Amino acid sequence: MTALDRTRSGEVKISTGCWKAARNADSESKEEWLATKRAEEQEAAVAWAQQFGMPQLEGPEKALDWGERSRHQLMTAAYTALVAEGTWDEADWAELEEKARAVTRAGWWIDQREADGTDLLELLDVAGEADRGTENPFR
Repeated sequence: MTALDRTRSGEVKISTGCWKAARNADSESKEEWLATKRAEEQEAAVAWAQQFGMPQLEGPEKALDWGERSRHQLMTAAYTALVAEGTWDEADWAELEEKARAVTRAGWWIDQREADGTDLLELLDVAGEADRGTENPFR
């Protein structure tokens, strides 16, 4: 059987072996792309956290990177919606940042990853004690 065969109706059909090889190559390239994208997002999240004095997150090792990326994405979305495109000034934002610093459980940030940036203040206000770190969040 060649890579391409004709069916009885004359259609050109790719062989099963070639289709599987192409699918596997696609899967590998998608996984490689995803790993590269995640690494870039992680690097940006770590740089952002250092720049703005965000505390280390707490939780299981496998959740920490995901939590950092989720926190960065949600905080960035909130800043865009509330300050850059909204009516908040820098003082309002500084208050929200302090509340965000208090929430150090990686799982909390992961759980909120689909939230709208405009909802972040309300979400931070209702975060439970288990979501807050034990260290003093004020620098």
